[in-house]
Amino acid sequence: MLRFHSVARNFVLLTLVVPVVVPVISCSNASSGGAGGTGSGTQSGTGSTGTTNPDKTPPTVISSFPADGGTNESIATTINATFSKAMAPASINATSFLVAQGTVAVPGSVAYFNDTASFAPAAELALDTTYSVTITTAATDVAGNALAAKYVWSFKTDATAPVGPMPVNLGAAGKYAILAKSAISDVPTSVITGDLGLSPAAATYITGFGLTRAGTKWTSPQVVGSIFAADNDPPTPTDLTTAINNMTTAYTDAAGRPTPTALNLGAGTIGGLTFPPGLYKWTSSVTIPTDMTLSGAPNDTWIFQIDGDLGLAAAKSMTMIGGARSSNVVWQVAGQVDLGTTAHAEGVILCKTAIKMATGSSINGRLYAQTAVSLASSTVTQPAP
Repeated sequence: MLRFHSVARNFVLLTLVVPVVVPVISCSNASSGGAGGTGSGTQSGTGSTGTTNPDKTPPTVISSFPADGGTNESIATTINATFSKAMAPASINATSFLVAQGTVAVPGSVAYFNDTASFAPAAELALDTTYSVTITTAATDVAGNALAAKYVWSFKTDATAPVGPMPVNLGAAGKYAILAKSAISDVPTSVITGDLGLSPAAATYITGFGLTRAGTKWTSPQVVGSIFAADNDPPTPTDLTTAINNMTTAYTDAAGRPTPTALNLGAGTIGGLTFPPGLYKWTSSVTIPTDMTLSGAPNDTWIFQIDGDLGLAAAKSMTMIGGARSSNVVWQVAGQVDLGTTAHAEGVILCKTAIKMATGSSINGRLYAQTAVSLASSTVTQPAP
């Protein structure tokens, strides 16, 4: 039986070499980068005696999830590795990305997006079991350089099965803290930790951030991360199309989950309630006039299906207890989402229309809108996976 409690959560050196005999001008534009950069290269000249010095810096793996030595990991986890530079997508496959339990290979699908490779197991992993992950030197960057060395790590799954619905797979959308189709606006100054993405709209529809262009992306003093729009240099437009499609797929998945744990709780007014893990559905709008709580273990999951709007009142909060994590909470909202002044929310918001954050509001989570996202001196913190 479910119990709901009232509880108040980043001089080009132009060297003119003019040989006496051969009238050729050679121009060298040199740049350097280490393992953590986006690649390095030097090109010299375009005349008949010109040469090209290609990028020879090998890529490395700069982070992985689950972390090496991690314990109590979810049996429904997606395994990720992020590289120091852009990789050749065709080299990221079932031959170069291997997951095993002992000597037994784990079946699954491999994908690559925006410097990150991911492995999605075909079925849930076993409880209380150690798995090893290997990225081989068959993985190469776009210049053909092989991984500097084979990268191996391991993790152990939780001994206790998680409670709640299967997690919603965000796919490439999971690379972003904010993702929208038509506009992202800000009344300064907001603080965003994570990347922003906008497509099919151009960067002119990202307002209030003080953008500085950097080829494939933009930067802003308000964003700890990067900003991407459909008119940035390749491969950004294609990457964004993939992410937007994955966002839409995730919304459809969340909206289509059957057999809710509870239907139309509180007739749509859910302030004061404590929600254990589960699938909750409302055929109406939902308002949260007072604080609400989500109580569960770190790998437990929640999906809230809302056919109307979602409103969190000013100065009210969503609170996580028991080790519950915001990355495991999904709000699927067909209408508009309004987070009131200084209100605080938790979770991934998948909204079919618009998301509005009022002055001083905050969220530990992600904002995904199929139209626009509006901020006002807001704080958005992308959670760990």
